Amino acid sequence: MKSAAKQIGACALALLLFCILTRFIFPSDYMIYEPIRDPAEKALNEGEHEAVSDHPEVARSMEIRIRDGYVQIPVHPEGRGEVEIVIRDRQGIAWASRYLRVSPLKTVYDMQTGGFTNDKAVMIAVTLFWLLVSAIMMWHYFLSTGPAYYAYSTIYFSGFSLFALVSGGLMLRVTVLHIIRPAEFSMLAAYRVIQGASRQFMMVTTPLILLFALAMIISNIALLRHMTPRLQNVLGIIVGVILIGGESLGWYLFTCDFVGSEFEFHVQETLHNVYATIFVYFECMLVGSVICGIHAARNQPQQDKDFIVILGCWFRRDGSLPPLLRGRVDRAIEFWKAQKEATGKEAILIPSGGQGRDETMPEAEAMKRYLLEKQIPEEMILPETASLNTYQNMANARAIMEKLNPEGKVVFATTNYHVFRSGVWAAQAGLRAEGIGSRTIWWFWPNAFMRECLGLLQRRWKQEILLLILLIAFFGLLSMLLS
Repeated sequence: MKSAAKQIGACALALLLFCILTRFIFPSDYMIYEPIRDPAEKALNEGEHEAVSDHPEVARSMEIRIRDGYVQIPVHPEGRGEVEIVIRDRQGIAWASRYLRVSPLKTVYDMQTGGFTNDKAVMIAVTLFWLLVSAIMMWHYFLSTGPAYYAYSTIYFSGFSLFALVSGGLMLRVTVLHIIRPAEFSMLAAYRVIQGASRQFMMVTTPLILLFALAMIISNIALLRHMTPRLQNVLGIIVGVILIGGESLGWYLFTCDFVGSEFEFHVQETLHNVYATIFVYFECMLVGSVICGIHAARNQPQQDKDFIVILGCWFRRDGSLPPLLRGRVDRAIEFWKAQKEATGKEAILIPSGGQGRDETMPEAEAMKRYLLEKQIPEEMILPETASLNTYQNMANARAIMEKLNPEGKVVFATTNYHVFRSGVWAAQAGLRAEGIGSRTIWWFWPNAFMRECLGLLQRRWKQEILLLILLIAFFGLLSMLLS
């Protein structure tokens, strides 16, 4: 994460230097584009219009040109201050004016369109920044392989790279249009993209989010036909309703008409962008968690492992394994046999799980019995019977492995929806391990996986809230400045 942050910071610095250099390399002149509103005036020659500056010592207008229904007026800055450029027709009647401000560095600011000297270079730099941020995050995501994949940074890279890519794509469109047709696409369009990045991302991704929400609700309804209604079994419906409601509220806020003062408009725009920032933050975290969870569940580790840890869960009172736990053990056996057949290497199996209040024996012991029934040699099974949660599964298994082979390579077996979060716990316990997942019923997977996503966020809620506050402050300030 630190490496990516340094690279993003270096890109920002390089693009800032690019803007500064181009500002001083190229002329300081600024071009005004004023549309000719009277159709009869469009047939006039260039010499029949003139542009006059009320303060030539601040900026002076140069010879005008008429192109495609626009009067083009080059303005050359002379000194600091404000100036009005007035456009007159052949009768000397003023039909348009433009107010400009000139900085001490002779940068011309157009107070009507938001344009300024060298604005094209700035737009190019902002576009490149978004696209480079996306590329850097994607690059670090694909670099995260093996045990390093199970980290919160992987969620950030996969989720927020999409946000940066969409924002960069929208900015690229505006930049190209501004370069090709500057008269029609002013800097105001660029400001709307920059200050409303969260809002536009939210609107662009609406179809994807609505499909995901409907899929969650449908799968959850199927789950309730087989299981008791309780909070952990209705998370899909809750999340789906929140997503649909959040998108609907966003579209209502963003499209409703506004009546009020300029200050009230700025406040409204800021509140809208803050709302969009909050929604998009959780949207990106959700998308990142889904991407990481699916990728982790489909992972196929190399067949060179010394240990296979099997994560336990509830089993029947007679000691037999229910489908969920049996799937985990079968997946471990499948990997164990495939590795032995391919390389001849026999890994040590570590079924891990203590005894719950309503269980007749430790979960690890029940799994060992099943392993023996499947003809796994007893000397290749080392049960860990003291753990009560996933973190203890990993920590206690690590203690066993360090006594036998501290440098041994490890894979853990669990249910598909649980692989990524288990990998995060393994990393927290100091265990470098990859995961393999067993399949589960289609209607059970989405709701269980959503529980895993919420569990990931809950464990780091302080860090997540701090990051969210920083994003709200950044986009809120940006909105107040540019709206």
